[in-house]
Amino acid sequence: MDQLITGIHHVTAIASSAQDNIDFYVGVLGLRLVKKTVNFDGPDVYHFYYGDEAGNPGSILTFFPYQGLTNGRQGKGMLNTTAFSVPSSSLNFWLDRLKKFGINYKEPDERFEGEAVVYFEDKDGLGLELVFNDKDTRPCFTHGHIPAEHSIKGFYSVEIWEEGYERTAGLLTEQLDHKLIAEKGNRFRFAATNTPGNYVDILCSPDSMKGLAGSGTVHHIAFATPDKKSQAEVRIRILKRMLNPTPILDRNYFTSIYFREPGGVLFEVATSGPGFAIDEPYEHLGEALKLPAQFEQDRERLEKTLPRITVNTEKYK
Repeated sequence: MDQLITGIHHVTAIASSAQDNIDFYVGVLGLRLVKKTVNFDGPDVYHFYYGDEAGNPGSILTFFPYQGLTNGRQGKGMLNTTAFSVPSSSLNFWLDRLKKFGINYKEPDERFEGEAVVYFEDKDGLGLELVFNDKDTRPCFTHGHIPAEHSIKGFYSVEIWEEGYERTAGLLTEQLDHKLIAEKGNRFRFAATNTPGNYVDILCSPDSMKGLAGSGTVHHIAFATPDKKSQAEVRIRILKRMLNPTPILDRNYFTSIYFREPGGVLFEVATSGPGFAIDEPYEHLGEALKLPAQFEQDRERLEKTLPRITVNTEKYK
């Protein structure tokens, strides 16, 4: 059977302040804002995309910043932690950087062999990790103000909490081309491609409270598929699983289908292209407000009502 899913495409979360969100992810973490657009389902809210220089699949963390939204709650039925990959030699750099900007963190802990994990949260309480490792062969990120040898290379893994792992594991392995590659205690690790950036960890946590949506929580995770043809084939698989996927939706920079996995997490399958340079040149990604065609007629109003934001990294160097 052909492999239709190649790994993680992006993770989308919810925030409470557009400017605070940019300051944290561009300023503190040094990611590139590769696209500034709006929510396709509600244009009065921004949609920010952060990633490596080009916003390659496996590096893209996106946000809907709802101004003043109250916090959600981490818990089962949610993707609760998104982990970034950094070189092992960068541990002291990042611990010093987190201290410098007053970000509380847990002391490094080894999860699987060769992984030193540091947990912390953004201003909304979104669960984040840095995983220090020497397995990631992706090139260094050179666009931002973080020294290239210490820069974030993209995702390392994501962590989903479930009542039990079996039904979600069945979906991952039978319809989404993942394999079980490691387990430890109540943690089960799956991957479509066994490389950093594509690990999906399921934690069995039946005693946890159920998660609640709000700022500081993940809205959905998207898996990558090469093109519309492979996406349509995945959709047929999901239909046969009786999980009611949406029609294929055009998101300008990729096309998408959405469905809920058995534990309640919203899954997306997104095409790897056409990518973020389709409507602005690579060297100017994320600088202009890009609107879907159906909202261009509202540009004047949206530019007046959307919060004013600036990208200024000087104070984060």
